[in-house]
Amino acid sequence: MFNKLNRIHGLLCVLLCTMFAVSPAFAIDEPLSAIRGRVLTGDGAPVAYVAVQIKEKNKGTMTNENGEFVFKRMQPGHYTLQVMLIGYKSITKEVDVTEDQILSVDIQLEATNQQLQEVIINSARNKYKTDGVSNSLRLKTPILEIPQNIQVISSTLLADQQTFDIVDGITRNVSGATRVGHWDNQYAQIRMRGSKIPAFRNGMNIEASWGPTAEDAAMIDRIEFVKGPAGFMLAAGEPGGFYNVVTKKPTGVTQGSVNLSMGSFSTYRAAVDLDGKLSKDGKLLYRLNMAGQQKDFYTKYNYSNRYMIAPVLKYLVDDKTSVTLEYTFQGSKYLGNGNYQFSKKKLLDEGIGNDFFYGDPSLEPGRLRDHSVYVYLDHKFNDRWQAHAQVAYFNFSMVANSMWANSVTESGDMDRYFSIGDEAGENRFGQFSLSGEEYTGSVRHRILAGVDMGNKKFWGDFRTLDQSIGLRGGQKFNVYNPVYGIPFDSIPVIDRSQSVRTRAGASAYISSVNYTSVYVQDELAFFNDRLRLSLALRFTHAETVGQTKTASLVNDIVTPRVGLSYSIDKSTSVYALYDQSFVPQTGLDSNLQAFQPVKGNDIEAGIKKEWFNGRWVASLTGYRIARQNARVSLGIRDSRGADVSEALGETVSKGIEADISGEIFTGLNANINYAYTDSKVTKDAPNKTEANTTVGNITPNTAAHVTNAWLSYRIGKGPLAGFGASAGMQWLAERAVGATKVYNVPNYFRTDAGLSYSKGKYNISFLVNNLADNRKLLTAASIPTNASGYYSYIVEARRNFRMTIGYRF
Repeated sequence: MFNKLNRIHGLLCVLLCTMFAVSPAFAIDEPLSAIRGRVLTGDGAPVAYVAVQIKEKNKGTMTNENGEFVFKRMQPGHYTLQVMLIGYKSITKEVDVTEDQILSVDIQLEATNQQLQEVIINSARNKYKTDGVSNSLRLKTPILEIPQNIQVISSTLLADQQTFDIVDGITRNVSGATRVGHWDNQYAQIRMRGSKIPAFRNGMNIEASWGPTAEDAAMIDRIEFVKGPAGFMLAAGEPGGFYNVVTKKPTGVTQGSVNLSMGSFSTYRAAVDLDGKLSKDGKLLYRLNMAGQQKDFYTKYNYSNRYMIAPVLKYLVDDKTSVTLEYTFQGSKYLGNGNYQFSKKKLLDEGIGNDFFYGDPSLEPGRLRDHSVYVYLDHKFNDRWQAHAQVAYFNFSMVANSMWANSVTESGDMDRYFSIGDEAGENRFGQFSLSGEEYTGSVRHRILAGVDMGNKKFWGDFRTLDQSIGLRGGQKFNVYNPVYGIPFDSIPVIDRSQSVRTRAGASAYISSVNYTSVYVQDELAFFNDRLRLSLALRFTHAETVGQTKTASLVNDIVTPRVGLSYSIDKSTSVYALYDQSFVPQTGLDSNLQAFQPVKGNDIEAGIKKEWFNGRWVASLTGYRIARQNARVSLGIRDSRGADVSEALGETVSKGIEADISGEIFTGLNANINYAYTDSKVTKDAPNKTEANTTVGNITPNTAAHVTNAWLSYRIGKGPLAGFGASAGMQWLAERAVGATKVYNVPNYFRTDAGLSYSKGKYNISFLVNNLADNRKLLTAASIPTNASGYYSYIVEARRNFRMTIGYRF
């Protein structure tokens, strides 16, 4: 124990020494005076690379990709700022600068009457291309120069695809990302590079149990897919990467929008986004997003009604410090956790209809409640150094029941059992980071250091209450001719007089994970920033608390990272990366032993290039990931009623990824990607023998080929100005589930298309999903492992439509 404490103490000393080594920068006086500001469109979007002039001094500068500009070393006096941009009125802003003052201003552009419509239509230019990552990733380097493949899905792209939540087709926008449809009413289970990747929100790893709850699209500002390990910058993450949901924050611009949607399967939805100031001095800002949705599934009787509210308050203490408070509540009521089909014969049994539901309308609906609170503190010491701190608290509860198949016969008779489906979760997180820039001679240092802490607890009660729940008169439930209506007196009564936390104590579904990490990274830039070398080190102390000594683990892990990026020219960069990762695991294997943490080694290289003055960007990446101790479910339960899993030993994933996003030519935005993934088991777990070896098996739930495309075109001029069309496709080939050396899941091919019209503050869009009415779009499956087993699988909905009417104010 003392040795471990000494190691932690030593690393903390290194971190503190690094901070104090650069602390003289904090004491440097600010330049005399300065004018700092942003240029925004009428709807609050930043205007990148536009000229800002000071009339009195004939001095100018350009805004950066975030619409920000700065004039340094200004003498006290009265100045006139001027911004001119085609399609907008010429804007002037009078400012007074006093001695030793850094003045902050926002300049909001106003479209001319003659060109207002054209500006609104064309404001979506480059709407699929993003140049930088969010502040929650802590990186100040542009995506083009980061030695890693990072793809960003903007809120505009989500709106074009009429996405309602993160389960709703998100993976079509990222190379190699796929989704397993299990419990897809509530949870997104996304896989990438041969493994299930964790869910992050605003830079914190909130993955827990099967969750987290799928975020409603109304609260999402963007989604960042970070390929490969990147735990150094946030929290412990999977070798395959993670996705980070960035929620909407106040912009300081008064604006709002309302969207009403309707569609197939009795879908009705409303979403409101309000953004503005609560105080006359502009220091207290707010953002409020609300959404309500009623949606029946394509399967009989099943439904999921959701509602969400996400208020955010931000207080600008001064021009250097801000405090933000964010609360999110998501609630839902649903009948069944999934839309599975069951067959004794095969996957995609033609005798089972697309609307088949394995549950029953007599059952009580499940209810989910998800609360989260974030507090952020941001402070700028000067132009080069800044600090960020955030804490978060999550509280999740689900009260539900569940049905599943005991057996299925050749004739389709299905014996179902009834169980409880109650869960509770409680997570606490804390992060602090310090970032800045310094120079040693001609070498630029971009330094990132921080502390990351978390505690995750989960309780579940999934006890079986009735081993065979049947219909009236002993009639069998048949998958080819289903009859519904379980008698009320046949449904077991669930005793919830004690909390799920108490009930979980006697089950296998209780876990607790604690971790503390410190990390340091220095990105050194040489030759006028053309060559960049990233060196990082992370130390993690993790504790998995189990109900027995053998179920508990303590790990101290050091993971390094080395990245190299070189700019061939201003629009082209090449990179190479070596990174390690570490992820604690909960649960027990069939011998009631705790699973060892997942460890990974990633080697990758790639090239990124912007085309036509940055209008669109393309990237090509190759990688190899070795992943140890990954666990996979065996599809059976032990005597405690818990799912039995086993460790795979080591899997190796190799692949190539290609992504294109941006405005190909005026009016046409595209998001196109392809990935080839070869992921197989290369080493057995210690308990395996030659007789039951898994070496050579394909890693479960992987697809060798994933191809996606989404195109959107809007007419900008002429009598048809404002009309638009969009279309997309998804193709997944050579897929595998379970223990297999050959691909055993049918290919997946889906097409979507829509029309839209935008004029002034109004827009209307119509989208048809699964245009070809393909009823074999399989998203999850399990294969029988013995003669008494059966196939279970999920297919997506048949052809359906959505229509959204929106108004901006």
